[in-house]
Amino acid sequence: MRRLILGFLLLLLIGVGAFFAEQREFFAPGPHARSGHVTIVWIKPGERSAQIAQQLQRAGVVRNAALFRVGVQLRGKNAALKAGEYAVPSGASMADVMGILIGAKSISHRLTAAEGLTSAMIFDIVQRNPVLVGNAGTVPPEGSLLPETYLFIRGTTRQQMLSRMAHAQQRLISSVWVKRETDLPLTTPEQAVILASIVEKETAIPEERRHIAAVFLNRLRLGMKLQSDPTIIYGLTKGYPLGRGIRESEITATTPYNTYVVAGLPPTPICNPGKDSLAAVLQPEKSHDLYFVANGSGGHVFTPSIVEHEKNVARWRQVEKKVEQQSGPETRVLATMAPQQAAATPPVPPAKPVARKQSRHKTHSRHLHRHRR
Repeated sequence: MRRLILGFLLLLLIGVGAFFAEQREFFAPGPHARSGHVTIVWIKPGERSAQIAQQLQRAGVVRNAALFRVGVQLRGKNAALKAGEYAVPSGASMADVMGILIGAKSISHRLTAAEGLTSAMIFDIVQRNPVLVGNAGTVPPEGSLLPETYLFIRGTTRQQMLSRMAHAQQRLISSVWVKRETDLPLTTPEQAVILASIVEKETAIPEERRHIAAVFLNRLRLGMKLQSDPTIIYGLTKGYPLGRGIRESEITATTPYNTYVVAGLPPTPICNPGKDSLAAVLQPEKSHDLYFVANGSGGHVFTPSIVEHEKNVARWRQVEKKVEQQSGPETRVLATMAPQQAAATPPVPPAKPVARKQSRHKTHSRHLHRHRR
């Protein structure tokens, strides 16, 4: 009987010692980072606790995978460990590491799709992102993606990112469409997106968007052609910078996107408009203006009168002539950008209108009036 008691006490002492030893090891400072102040660890979805422990040991985050696994099991946290990309601080204890993986404090990455980019350009940005995984699939329809900065974690697929952009655009359109002005000459949300894409490309100044939207809406009400240079350029290059003036032959050509010839809206958006351009189209400024032209300082001057518009055009021509004399004719033509550059930077938005009868040259230079965005 005494031997049994002694044996029990011995086992108890061993158990207590093991418990305190495990506690000491599990909460003791861990290895220092091999470089810097943190160690980046990627735990893939579907990995079990044993695989996770081995991955942590290989990364130098814990000294002993078996001890980490035992510690997690003793605390009943096996199923709580989550996949993700983690920044583990140098010297973090196994308890700290477990807490990081349970809390799913995964590293967030950013992807920015700027306003005014076409769907093909955004598709290219998503396809070239080194953190996203998988194939992006096919290019989404024009105007179907919401330009925004998106946060995502490693392991997100390219198709998931594009789907997220499309759903964000659908939610936005649904929310702003119900708040639209009641007298708009637009009958569907799709028409609103088309016009918003034109507004997006017509100005780089946020304060002008609602005014420019009002001009186009007024023209639609009166049955006037929109006469928007960005629509011509989209028909020629699918949104990439033209790199030269618009030719007279391109202004008079009958194409679906030539709003100098075809009445009403083009068949599709010409880019992916941002939130502000959509809001501008659905809640435009109160104005009777029908014309606008560059003012020489990055913005535009507006008027409801063709007579005043022609005077404004003449003033702009004088500004343009002075710039040309001071800097040389080559400054009037923008350098052609490579598709890769254009995908990362919104294409140069063209400037607006000179009345059609004002254009007497073979090469039309209206679209050079806007500054680079």
